[in-house]
Amino acid sequence: MPAILNWLLRLLPTNPICMRLVQGGSRRLRHLYIRAGYLALMIVVLLFVLLGQVGGGNLSLRELAGAGALMFQIVSYLQVTLICLLTPVFMAGAIAQEANPRTWDILLTTPLNNLQLVLGNLFGRLFFVVALLFSSLPLFVMTQYFGGVPGESIFASYAIAGTSALLVAAIAVTLSVTRTAGRRAVFLFYISVVVYLSITYAGDLQLRKPIGVGATEEFTTILTPLNPFLALKVLLDSNRYIVHDFTGEPVTWLTRLWLGRPIATFCWLCVFASMFLVLFSTIRVRVIGAKTGVVPWYRRIMGLGAKGATERTPRSVARNPIAWRESVARGKTPVAIIGRWGFVAIGLAIGLTLLLLYHQGSLNHATMRLSVAAVLGAEIVIIALAALNMSATAVSREREDGTLDIILTTPIQPGPYIRGKHRGLFQYLIPMMTVPVITMAMIAIYVLTNGLGREGGTTMTNVPLFGTASSVDTLPVVLPEGALVLPLVLAPFIAFCVMVGLQWSIRSKGTISSVIAAVGIVLAVVGVLSLCGMPAGRNLSHLGAVMSTFSPVVSVFSIVYPENAIPSAFDDGPSTARTSLLIGACITAAGYAAISYAMHTNMKRTFMMTVRRLAGTS
Repeated sequence: MPAILNWLLRLLPTNPICMRLVQGGSRRLRHLYIRAGYLALMIVVLLFVLLGQVGGGNLSLRELAGAGALMFQIVSYLQVTLICLLTPVFMAGAIAQEANPRTWDILLTTPLNNLQLVLGNLFGRLFFVVALLFSSLPLFVMTQYFGGVPGESIFASYAIAGTSALLVAAIAVTLSVTRTAGRRAVFLFYISVVVYLSITYAGDLQLRKPIGVGATEEFTTILTPLNPFLALKVLLDSNRYIVHDFTGEPVTWLTRLWLGRPIATFCWLCVFASMFLVLFSTIRVRVIGAKTGVVPWYRRIMGLGAKGATERTPRSVARNPIAWRESVARGKTPVAIIGRWGFVAIGLAIGLTLLLLYHQGSLNHATMRLSVAAVLGAEIVIIALAALNMSATAVSREREDGTLDIILTTPIQPGPYIRGKHRGLFQYLIPMMTVPVITMAMIAIYVLTNGLGREGGTTMTNVPLFGTASSVDTLPVVLPEGALVLPLVLAPFIAFCVMVGLQWSIRSKGTISSVIAAVGIVLAVVGVLSLCGMPAGRNLSHLGAVMSTFSPVVSVFSIVYPENAIPSAFDDGPSTARTSLLIGACITAAGYAAISYAMHTNMKRTFMMTVRRLAGTS
């Protein structure tokens, strides 16, 4: 075999690292469950949409084509969402395991060159994501039987999902190669993806302009090629989200490509960015810095000592040392300090900016409501993910590094230990939880004062109720009762998330599996409560308004869009509907508190048995 061909084959097809990852990962039950769950979810969603559209059986060919187009649209959005969620799961090994410098030191002693190391880790783990994409191809092909779905649209949606996965995987490998990642970086990776997608989508909403006066169609923006969901919207909603047509206009090739072909631009951006990251990782993989004992300037500013130092100034510990350690000592790293207080500063700044823009008239009622819902929703998601990541690694991390064995030799009992973990983590998250609460309080005060003299005020008139022929005479742009409803729902929900994370942290062998399990459980709970709360709020009058507060997502929707979330509760007047939300928030708070207490009691009873069963399995 020619030497050049052998070299090319060992770069990827016969790359030892790639083959090891593919062969080893294919035997893992966790990967099997993820693949099965992915396909099952896609099939169930497609089936429900199909039954909802063609359940009557008497449809024309035009209606069948419309049903097929709707199925393709929903499944395409679901696929991109799942790919964005699952790619970090499959790449978690690259971040958490290969990020250990010792692992890379061993790999660097092998005959493999730099490019083989990087490409092997990248495509070996990306193989499972590509397998997920190909496994769902028959479902997309089936939608063509109904018509209305061109074949090129299917492959374009796959190109968007595939290039998105490639970019996310390349970023994960780069974090691993540069040794800047650790086990906590899996959570930061998730948070970064969520924040980026939220910011670019919200920015696109603000930058959109109608194609004409009074038209509902809007042009794409400069942010469209930077978000996979926006690129997919161009493909699936091309009648209302219009690309620019520069025929005959003297514009540059970059403008023509960026605004005229956003789907192709997005795919090529992902490919070129991935190639750049691979090149950077290839050059950087053998650069090992060892600056020990030196205190960097940024650690001195934050009052921290040298990384890995064996001595430090003694600290005063509260009555429960476990709670103190989780609430104080856990956040004594530059990344934690910047991430925590940066979230607080940026979140409050965004809330103030929205109020200023609304007060000046730059935002109308509809845009203000959409912005508030997007900001509050994104903040709640970030706080919940932070709570799950921290709690799901609280015990499993100590099991991995041997700290748990030392703690078990002390007089600390399971009850105070678990209670201290829960209280300490909750206290640590309090500054982050105040961001949406303060934002909502500022908006409530602004609404109660009628906008401090804002032109047009803060009240909407003749607001139609969803699914009815009636309307509400006057309705504030955002319900001021949200300043009470949101903290009543958010604080117990975050406490519940922390308790779920602690439970799986005790039961799991490693940090990665505990985080994935905890996130999956909370997503399932919130999904079920949201799916039940939305139709209940629209059909069950005051009981529906109470049930709509069970999920924090639906709670925010009810606060911002009450005429859509709880229209049946307005039958007896707006005041009774708003009172029902407050009552529901109190019931929700009591329910989450009771569930958390029951989980704590069970964890305290089974703690020693679970710990002994998993002893030595890290």
